Amino acid sequence: MTVSLISVMFAAVISQNIVLSQYQGICPFLGVSKKLSNAAGMGFAVIFVMAISSVFCWLLYNYVLLPLGLDYLYTMAFILVIASLVQMLEMILKRFSPTLYSALGVYLPLITTNCAILGTANSAIVFNSYNFVYSFCVSVATGVGFLLAICLLAGVRLKTDKADIPACFKGFPITLVTAALMAMAFAGFSGILA
Repeated sequence: MTVSLISVMFAAVISQNIVLSQYQGICPFLGVSKKLSNAAGMGFAVIFVMAISSVFCWLLYNYVLLPLGLDYLYTMAFILVIASLVQMLEMILKRFSPTLYSALGVYLPLITTNCAILGTANSAIVFNSYNFVYSFCVSVATGVGFLLAICLLAGVRLKTDKADIPACFKGFPITLVTAALMAMAFAGFSGILA
C-alpha cells in the first residue's frame, strides 16, 4: 500500500502533473507566473484549497450523497465546497496579506472554477474511488505538482525577460514555448514507478 501511494503521489507531482501533463489550470499557471513570489503564493493557495476540499468532498460524497442516492449531484456539490473554501481563502489573504491578494488579482477567484481542483476531486473521489487517505494524499501531491510547475515557469520567465530573444517571441509566445518544453521534460518521467 505504501509503495502504491508513493507511486501515485510521484505521478501526481511529476509524470502526471496537472498542468504540464493534463493541461488543467493553465489560466493561473500562465497568468500568475510573472513573479516568483506571486507564483509561490498561488501554488500554496492551490495546495490549501485542494487539500481541504478533498477532505470535505470525500466526506460529502461518501457520507451524504451516496447514502441518499444523490451521487449524480457530485459535481455541483464539489463546486459549492470549493467555492466556499476559495471565499474563505480570499478573505484570509485580503486580511493578512494584502500585497499577495492584490498580486493574485482575478486569478484567486478563478481557483473556484479551476478545472485542476475540480478534476482532482472528481478523479480521486468519484472515478478512482480512493479511500480517504489516498484522496487526501493525491490532492496534496497534485497541488505540490502545480506549485512546482508554476514556480519553475516563473523562474524561467525571469530569465527570458532579461534574455536577448527575437521580438516575435517576447512575452507570451516564449512563455508558451517554455511551458511546452517543461511538459516534454516532465513527460520523460513517465513509467519510472509502476
